[in-house]
Amino acid sequence: MRTGWRGRRTLPLAAALAPAWRVIALDQRGHGHSDHTPTYTRNDYLGDLKALFAHLGLNEAVLLGNSLGGVNAYQFAAHYPDLVRALIIEDIGAELHDDTSVALAWAGTFPTAEALAERIGPRLAPALRDSFRQTPDGWRLAFDPHDMVESQSHINGDHWDDWLATDCPALLIRGHESRVTTADHIAEMAARRPHTRLQTLEGGHVVHRDNPTAFTAAVQAFLDTL
Repeated sequence: MRTGWRGRRTLPLAAALAPAWRVIALDQRGHGHSDHTPTYTRNDYLGDLKALFAHLGLNEAVLLGNSLGGVNAYQFAAHYPDLVRALIIEDIGAELHDDTSVALAWAGTFPTAEALAERIGPRLAPALRDSFRQTPDGWRLAFDPHDMVESQSHINGDHWDDWLATDCPALLIRGHESRVTTADHIAEMAARRPHTRLQTLEGGHVVHRDNPTAFTAAVQAFLDTL
């Protein structure tokens, strides 16, 4: 089960894993085609996952998450270890202190998709292309950047206790060019948690987009060990 922000990016991975694995791509609250909500607390996100398990009648799953989805995945495992067979965590740490207020400049409606991409900037716009939406008034993001900032305010902090709470098999994937994580921090995460392997791939924070072939191969190799 993938728990990151960009459901459409899951399709190539899902095709590669079929028919051996069923891949369920969740749009987080306030993202993709999910509804916007008044709050974006840690309990909100974990409750959404629990509700998804109940709705689909899942007794166990491998959780794969990038960024926010990665923290949601290992925190969910800490709260519900019997539901999590294994973890695949893509480029996110156990300590977060990020300022996402730059995203507030992306709010609103823009006359063209190109204008929206220009406002976001060339480094981040490709990662957000799947979130571009055309409306009768122009182009906007599928999520409200104000919600993104609020969500980040709740996710910032020390999550080592959650990361170390479980010992199910885990794969940590880091993008070699990531500006979100450091090699030392991710290596420490792998060293301190049992049954955890680390793989560094070429790419940035969104490795599955930057290097889909290597990312899929790494995920497949890990799943083959379960």
